[in-house]
Amino acid sequence: MTAAVTSDLLAIARRTALEAGELAHRRRAEGVQIAASKSSPEDVVTNADREVEALIRARLAAARPGDGFYGEESEATDGSTGLTWVVDPIDGTVNYLYGIPHYAISIAVVEGDPKPATWNTLAGVVVNPAIGEVYTAAAGQGAFLGERRLAVNTGVPLSLALAGTGFGYAAKRRLWQAAVVQGLIGEVRDIRRMGAAALDLCSVAAGRLDVYYERGLHPWDHAAGALIAREAGARVGAFGKNTEGIDLLVAAAPDLYDQFVPLLEQLFTRLDQESS
Repeated sequence: MTAAVTSDLLAIARRTALEAGELAHRRRAEGVQIAASKSSPEDVVTNADREVEALIRARLAAARPGDGFYGEESEATDGSTGLTWVVDPIDGTVNYLYGIPHYAISIAVVEGDPKPATWNTLAGVVVNPAIGEVYTAAAGQGAFLGERRLAVNTGVPLSLALAGTGFGYAAKRRLWQAAVVQGLIGEVRDIRRMGAAALDLCSVAAGRLDVYYERGLHPWDHAAGALIAREAGARVGAFGKNTEGIDLLVAAAPDLYDQFVPLLEQLFTRLDQESS
């Protein structure tokens, strides 16, 4: 894929994400209504989630009618071009529900099967409409916050690393994740849990976090954010591989990644054994 093509795809994603962000922001001001619960009563979807995804889907179909679509809130469809749009209409729905200004529209376009281990991400956009931040990246062209080129923090020792993570909705999973935090908290500077994976990955890219990890993410949670982190110089992967998945995602500068992952792997192994 040429740089010109990926730039065009990025322009479509950016334009669509900005319009979707305006809609989400407007609906937040009008008042949020829960439409349904998903995996648990805590895992909610709002009417705005569905409306925003419908808008994104319509705009992308008009601009790129042959592409596939893989979103959180509607049925996936295959395309004829080999490209698929991977979309989270509102990442951080609970933050959105409570009026916390830390939620995002995440749009990525990938080449190949819409599975993180096999796809090649071409372009990605993450917009936080509450504060007007727009993160963008195209493969091989760097990552940006607005017009500012991003670069991850390097040379950070593990003991001084500010780490980010996220928790799942099921109580049993949260308890396990809290045990991981307990094992890490004395090894790093501190830990943040802010509730939107796409923005956490962008925070690594922007140097607001040194490292981010999470188990249980879906493709739409990280498709755009992972590209933005990589294009800012992060290594993004999991234990023993450079691809992320539902079992684990870790993002950090390569030097910190190499310090952090062995510690995390030891904790995961011990806790998995204890819970089995």
